[in-house]
Amino acid sequence: MLEDINRTFAKCFGWVFTVLPMGLKFFAVLALVACIFALINLRALGFLCALLAVFCAFFFRDPKRKASFTEDEIASPADGTVLSIQTEEDPNSVVIRIFLSIFDVHVQYSTINGKVGDIFYNKGTFLFANNPEAVKNERNLIQIFRPNSDKFAHVEQITGAIARRIECWVKPGQDIKIGEHLGLVRFGSQVAVYLPKNSVRVMVKEGQKVQGGLTVLALWK
Repeated sequence: MLEDINRTFAKCFGWVFTVLPMGLKFFAVLALVACIFALINLRALGFLCALLAVFCAFFFRDPKRKASFTEDEIASPADGTVLSIQTEEDPNSVVIRIFLSIFDVHVQYSTINGKVGDIFYNKGTFLFANNPEAVKNERNLIQIFRPNSDKFAHVEQITGAIARRIECWVKPGQDIKIGEHLGLVRFGSQVAVYLPKNSVRVMVKEGQKVQGGLTVLALWK
C-alpha cells in the first residue's frame, strides 16, 4: 500500500525535483507577489499569481532521461507533436517539425553523437509555433555533424508568440552525445530537425507524440 502511494506521488509530483534554476527564479518572484496580494486582501490576484508560479516551475522542468541508442538511430530533440515531415528549400534534406505546447518539456536534446558545427541565429516574426508560417519566426539553428562522416542531424530552435526567448547551451566545435542538452525555448515553441534525405529512414509520422532524448526519430540507412 505504502509503495503504491509513493509511486503515485512520484508520478504526480516528481517533476518538482527536476525544475531548472531559472524556473525557480520565476517561481520565487511570483510566489512572493502572491503572498503580498494575499496580505493586502487581494486574494483573487494572489491565487492567480500562485497558479502562475506553479505553472512556471512546471514549465521549466528537466526530467532525467537515460536511453540507449544504437549508432543507426537518430533521437528526437524535443517533446511534442510532429507537425510535418517534408522536403523544403533544400531538395537534399528532409525536415521534421515538432510543435511544443506550453505543457511539454521545453529542453532540447542532441539528436546524434557528434560535433557541433556553426550556430546561426536569425531574427524573425513571433507567430504561434503551430502556424505553418512559424518557419519565419525568430530561430536558432545548431548544426550537428556525425564524426568522420558527411552525415548530419541539425536542430533548429524556433520561438512562438509568447515570451520569445531562445536559450542555447552549446558552442561551435563542442563534442556532444546523443540525448545531451542543447538548450531551451520558453513558453510554446517549435523545433525542426534537418536530415540528409537519401541517408535516413524516418520512423515517425505526422501527428505522432515524441519525447526528446527517448523517441527514435529516424534511422541511418
